[in-house]
Amino acid sequence: MVTVDAFAAIADPNRRYLLEELRRGPKTVNELASGLPVSRPAVSQHLKVLLDAELVIVTAEGTRRIYSVSTPGFFKVNLWLDQFWSEEWST
Repeated sequence: MVTVDAFAAIADPNRRYLLEELRRGPKTVNELASGLPVSRPAVSQHLKVLLDAELVIVTAEGTRRIYSVSTPGFFKVNLWLDQFWSEEWST
């Protein structure tokens, strides 16, 4: 598996939309595609980038693939961002 930079992955507005939708709960590709003006294959490609960036996970339920937000993936991003917040900024 190739790891994609998380910040490069979330730079695309369609991927940010997908993450916002997944934040509300797990969804299938078809459910996610219904809210975007792109094809289902394009949504799958965007999800692949998010998977490679470790920002989403996928589980199989029969023939369906259910996508959800990866808590560990966002924890890594949060750790990196936290280094820029210091106590002197909060005063």
